[in-house]
Amino acid sequence: MGNARLPTSVAYLGYGGLLPFIALATLSVVEPTHSLVFRAALIAYGAVILSFVGALHWGFAMTIPVMSNQLRTKAFVWSVVPALLAWTTYFLPAFIGAIVLILGFIAQYYRDQTLVSQVSLPAWYLPLRLRLTIVASLSMVIGAYTVILNG
Repeated sequence: MGNARLPTSVAYLGYGGLLPFIALATLSVVEPTHSLVFRAALIAYGAVILSFVGALHWGFAMTIPVMSNQLRTKAFVWSVVPALLAWTTYFLPAFIGAIVLILGFIAQYYRDQTLVSQVSLPAWYLPLRLRLTIVASLSMVIGAYTVILNG
């Protein structure tokens, strides 16, 4: 699937999905009175998005016919790991939850790289995932920082 051009709808949806990350991270810094609420919302949104990107691997496992059975099983298994990881953040202090989500986003990108090295996905997929991972992770870093800054 060598299509290198990012579809417009995917660009709008992918980059639009970064707006809550950016807004909540920014608000958690500039509005210290409500920082706790913004941080909680940021972590909740991060958990939802981490679950979503993990589930992409379930979709790939179901629809890519050239996958070996071993790779398909790995994709199915991995697809639920980010959701389980994200779910744990509900029970963790905000700082630790933000760190878990950052590590989850990085691990997800690593799994995306591994998958792309073994099956054909659109050429735009991995560069898009990298950009989205960077912004989401930096937003979570800001959220973790506000825990230190504001308690």
